[in-house]
Amino acid sequence: MGKFTPVALAIALSMGVKVQAAELQIIAGGGIAAPLNEIASQFETRTGHKTLIRYGTTPELIKMATGTAFDLGVVPEDVFKDSAARNRFTPDVTPIVARVGLAVAVRAGASKPDISTPESLKRALLNARAIASIPASATGTQLAGVYDWLGISEEMKAKTRAQPAPAQIIEAVAKGECDLAVFLINVLNDPRLDVVGAFPAEVQREVVYATGIATNGKEPDAAKAFIAYLRSPPAARVIKAKGMNPG
Repeated sequence: MGKFTPVALAIALSMGVKVQAAELQIIAGGGIAAPLNEIASQFETRTGHKTLIRYGTTPELIKMATGTAFDLGVVPEDVFKDSAARNRFTPDVTPIVARVGLAVAVRAGASKPDISTPESLKRALLNARAIASIPASATGTQLAGVYDWLGISEEMKAKTRAQPAPAQIIEAVAKGECDLAVFLINVLNDPRLDVVGAFPAEVQREVVYATGIATNGKEPDAAKAFIAYLRSPPAARVIKAKGMNPG
């Protein structure tokens, strides 16, 4: 994965200031919403460009990429594995901007199960009455692999209550509709929930977010400048502060 040097970053940002202000159409994974919203605000202040971000799950992002107009994607790598979606992005290097692992959370104040080992995680999952997650997402793909490794795929299909977006995962557990939230750790850091912890190292998997410029985008220069800013130290600090790992 290529990196933008400080010189390249300065050039890209100076381009953003000197050209006419653009409205940058971005499609992005819902799991990176918290840092991306803050980074986009910083980018707007610094460059004068405007950003319009549409969030979605991996299947939704594939539909956006193949059926709608956009300039830039900040999406799980799974999106680029779809050939039709990949063809809507330029063949250039797609820099990784963030990665984050899986975790478990309960309603604030509820008893926390032991998930310190693969066996205890398996037991906690099997003991749960209902689990809130998003199977149709990059996170869901990673979880399916973990469940298969633990030998509980069929049981988890029965227990999982599919949610349309990350916010609904939190709501379902906060309201007591589900016992556990199983998703990306950064999303589960909400005052209505208590994070039990990350998955044990033996079964931990990450969702990786990468960027790509649309082949038919109207604002390629602004898109390049945004990618440069996403790879900059100020953006990395935001990503880390929001519970994700930069790059």
